[in-house]
Amino acid sequence: MPNYLNDTRRSYDKTADDYAVWIHDELAAKPLDRAMLTAFAELVTGPVADIGCGSGRVTKFLDGLGVSTFGIDLSPRMIAAARRTYPGLRFTEGSMTALDIEDSTLGGVVAWYSTIHIPDNDLPGVFEEFHRVLSPGGYLQLAFQSGDEIVHRTRAGSHEVTLDFHHRTSARMAEFLHAADLTVQATLERQPDADGDYPEDVPQAYVLARRG
Repeated sequence: MPNYLNDTRRSYDKTADDYAVWIHDELAAKPLDRAMLTAFAELVTGPVADIGCGSGRVTKFLDGLGVSTFGIDLSPRMIAAARRTYPGLRFTEGSMTALDIEDSTLGGVVAWYSTIHIPDNDLPGVFEEFHRVLSPGGYLQLAFQSGDEIVHRTRAGSHEVTLDFHHRTSARMAEFLHAADLTVQATLERQPDADGDYPEDVPQAYVLARRG
């Protein structure tokens, strides 16, 4: 496993329990986030994988909209937190770089702030995996911080971590998607929400793509 994946897994294992509590109500505070996920839910047909699901809030939201959704995450402790919080849903450990999912079996893939730890050199392979598991006509929904910098963090709350956050513009993300034969259907960029319990310091981007 590449060093950055080991670092990501260890970091989220350390923060999983605190993160699950902190992030639990985040979608309730983000109406545009909910709107993007709701539109995605209306478009997809068939099962959806929430890849990089963390503690499961997006998995739960989509399930509440009637979408058959399961979660996958690199961090075993995040998966444990998701199972405790949402015991009626399915969560499994896995990496987006090599998904244990059969070809062309999913109606949709969500990667909600989960490709942000993947460096540019490995992102094409991730999108090829997403293309592989999607059925023809299936949808991919991405969310990520907008920009062109890499932010390195060594602390998350009271925990020591080693995490790189890769900020990308929607246009740059569209280039990666095009190379993987995924066609952009819609984009949204919103300004950072500096107030409330989930403050942001950079714009947030959302891209909806489709496998042909």
